[in-house]
Amino acid sequence: MSVSEMTQVRDVRHFVGGAWIDRESTESRTNPADPTDLVSRAPDADRGVVAEAVEAAQEATHPWGALSAQERGAVVAEAARILDGRAAEIAQLLTREEGKTLAEAAGEVDRAVRMLTFYAAQAWHPLGATLPSADGRTHLYTTRVPVGVVGLITPWNFPVAIPVWKLAPALVAGNSVVLKPSSYVPATTQALLECFVEAGIPAGVLNVVYGSGSRAGQALVDDERVAALSFTGSSGVGRGINLAAAARMARVQLEMGGKNAMVVLPDADPAAAADLCVRGAFGLTGQACTATSRVIVLRGDEHRLLDALVARTAEIVTGDPLDPRTTMGPVVTDRQLATDVGYVDQALAAGAELVAGGTAEGLFLEPTILRNVHRDSAIANEEVFGPVLSVLVADSREDAVNLLNSTEYGLTAGVVTNDVESAMSFARDADAGVIKINRQTPGTDVNAPFGGNRSSSNGLFREQGLTATEFFTRVKTVYLGY
Repeated sequence: MSVSEMTQVRDVRHFVGGAWIDRESTESRTNPADPTDLVSRAPDADRGVVAEAVEAAQEATHPWGALSAQERGAVVAEAARILDGRAAEIAQLLTREEGKTLAEAAGEVDRAVRMLTFYAAQAWHPLGATLPSADGRTHLYTTRVPVGVVGLITPWNFPVAIPVWKLAPALVAGNSVVLKPSSYVPATTQALLECFVEAGIPAGVLNVVYGSGSRAGQALVDDERVAALSFTGSSGVGRGINLAAAARMARVQLEMGGKNAMVVLPDADPAAAADLCVRGAFGLTGQACTATSRVIVLRGDEHRLLDALVARTAEIVTGDPLDPRTTMGPVVTDRQLATDVGYVDQALAAGAELVAGGTAEGLFLEPTILRNVHRDSAIANEEVFGPVLSVLVADSREDAVNLLNSTEYGLTAGVVTNDVESAMSFARDADAGVIKINRQTPGTDVNAPFGGNRSSSNGLFREQGLTATEFFTRVKTVYLGY
């Protein structure tokens, strides 16, 4: 790819009913690592555009659902092939627009390819069961049918992977979709959309509208024709969507915040534990709902772990995310940086001690570690969503688990130990949807269910894996007498 191609400005358009809709571009997005690099210009949808997209999706629902699952899966498989062929280009664009390192962006695109391939293969998976009937002359069976028009609202931190892990099972199951991505990543979303268009997705089956959550997103939530809504984002916004959808009896899937902790037990090797904690905390600039935000260590063991954490953090190279030597990029916006720094300042004022990082230049915040963090402080309980790691001390293994469970969130939880009994007890007692033993808290396999407890999810439907189909389909029971 030439330099001019890498730095070109992308003019983004809505995609409704199989047509690109030109609207005045009102939202400009610059590279968070270089404010002189204008990446994209995108429109801001009003309720009228969203209504057009829902109408197009509604008209496409029956013909798309009438195709065989294998025919739908073939389109998704072709989109995977096209995305794979454009992987390098889209990773570059993702890095420019969102700020994660090029290696992280390439990994995300690869994950999306694998996820599309996985769900395309699920078109051959049975969706139902044959049941014994009390009546010997009745054939009793169940099947799953699409829910209809699905609204997807996705965040900026995984602009390829998160739309894909919602889109792929929704489409293979026979639904039509209206996608409203974050206004921070319109160009990356359009590049992903182009893969589906080239793959031959029929008009109206996949529609994309750009704009603010308060206007375009709310219009999608409020539309009575949208049968199901899948949202990934903050817990506050998710609660509002849940209430609005419940009022009109729409199905809702919510994946929201996290305050994930890694418990490091005394038998763990400090260097190995520090590596897991640092990669989990500062990979993706800490801008992941599954990032390690807290490390919990037993009293008397904190000094050797802190030394290992500081040493491992010193290896991180912060800088231009397009430079292959860089291992941590910038935060996404001025607003996010202010939030991160605000939590650090508040923690320091409450008595915490800074042992690494803490300074910012531009949108680059040094990877930051705080010790002597009080368990009742804001930074110990609230989601920061940046490269900030708090170290807390517990008095026992039981106290460590209670401290881990003490926040309103329950997404991922990790433990580092070589003791089987400790590992199994942790897996039983940690109140989180995903448990990691001797593995970093971020990252899941594409075939495994993903979701959290308490304020991390509404708990009704998991994403990813085979369980994703449960949200995008309804069970139909059929009695056939003969």
